[in-house]
Amino acid sequence: MAPPSTPPGLELTILMPCLNEAETIEVCIRKALGYLERSGVAGEVLIADNGSTDGSQAIAEGLGARVVPIPEKGYGSALIGGIAAARGRYVIMGDADDSYDFSALDPFVAKLREGYQLVMGNRFRGGIAPGAMPPLHRYLGNPVLSGIGALFFKPGVRDFHCGLRGFDREAILGLGLRTAGMEFASEMVVKACLQRLRIVEVPTTLSKDGRSRPPHLRSWHDGWRHLRFLLIFSPKWLFLYPGVVLLGVGLLASLVLLFGPVEIGSVGFDVSTMIYAAAASVVGFQAVLFALLTKTYAEHEGFLPAGPRFRAISDKLTLERGLLTGLGIFLLGLVVAVVQVIRWRDVGFGGLDARQAVRVAVPAALGLMIGFQTMMSSMFVGILSIPTRAGSNPVAPQADPADEAVLVAPGTVAAPDADAVAAPTEPAARP
Repeated sequence: MAPPSTPPGLELTILMPCLNEAETIEVCIRKALGYLERSGVAGEVLIADNGSTDGSQAIAEGLGARVVPIPEKGYGSALIGGIAAARGRYVIMGDADDSYDFSALDPFVAKLREGYQLVMGNRFRGGIAPGAMPPLHRYLGNPVLSGIGALFFKPGVRDFHCGLRGFDREAILGLGLRTAGMEFASEMVVKACLQRLRIVEVPTTLSKDGRSRPPHLRSWHDGWRHLRFLLIFSPKWLFLYPGVVLLGVGLLASLVLLFGPVEIGSVGFDVSTMIYAAAASVVGFQAVLFALLTKTYAEHEGFLPAGPRFRAISDKLTLERGLLTGLGIFLLGLVVAVVQVIRWRDVGFGGLDARQAVRVAVPAALGLMIGFQTMMSSMFVGILSIPTRAGSNPVAPQADPADEAVLVAPGTVAAPDADAVAAPTEPAARP
């Protein structure tokens, strides 16, 4: 099902997720309304309320903002529901704690009008006020996570987790965003990169928020959730690259030591090293298989698109070829093992030279394990690739069809609407 079309005449929705923001929501809404009036942009201010109990909803409605209740808890839940309920062609989202300046949105709107589908703010280029970002976040959390995100997905932005961002509503709905918590901020950028949306970055400022209570953000907990999400959505870096390194080093070392001990300076390497090298080979091969299985499953379910290179490889790695390859490796290991047993018989099943016996047994065991894993993984890929009924994959969040279009003149906001949009669960938090 395609995302809902945008009502004509309404260009921008300024969206704020809200959970007990009575102290700051008024100043945020006034800045947003002031921007709409000053710029002449036809738009609305939309509050995605996540169950506030401090009267935030009444404050927002009294100022002319539209409030949409989102019963499912979580930063991502609030934004997914808010995006689905938005009436503007473009959406600019930001926290309702007065840390972002809603009166200075011209760079975002300009880039959206140029055709960019996701416009990210960069707080490090625009300026971070003293006390606005904890040192742990400024000098460790954000640089590390942004660096990992840039390495894995190459979005062309340096502030991966800025909470002030604008986007084309239908393009973002088409991504099928689903995470409920803090990692929603990463999911939007990651999926936008994977779907090759046009992304750009503009400078923005970050001020110290105006709340007297602690923020919803939990540094280590939410930082781990961001990192976990980045790793899960990048099987290459999580499984493939480490696996290839381990497999290559392990096989090379095993091959070299197959012909005898090796000395490098005063250090000698022999059968004990060979055993560890074989273990590294098995672990590395398993990691490569995990990468293949993850990509196959993710492509089949539609949440992680496969590139042309993976498609070309998967087309060649058929179930039958995998079984035959695995069987060949397994039989090779079995032959070596049988030959060793025959030699043992020839000496009356008596004592053998331990080093020479291990030097033969290790490659035999390695062949048996890798061959068997190849056959079983080929069967598993075949199971994952079984076609399913069309339309069974999750679809993007949809707006309520009864939510009729409201035309808003430049500088004004839409009337309050009580429609609620459901989304996943998680405690609310801001990036």
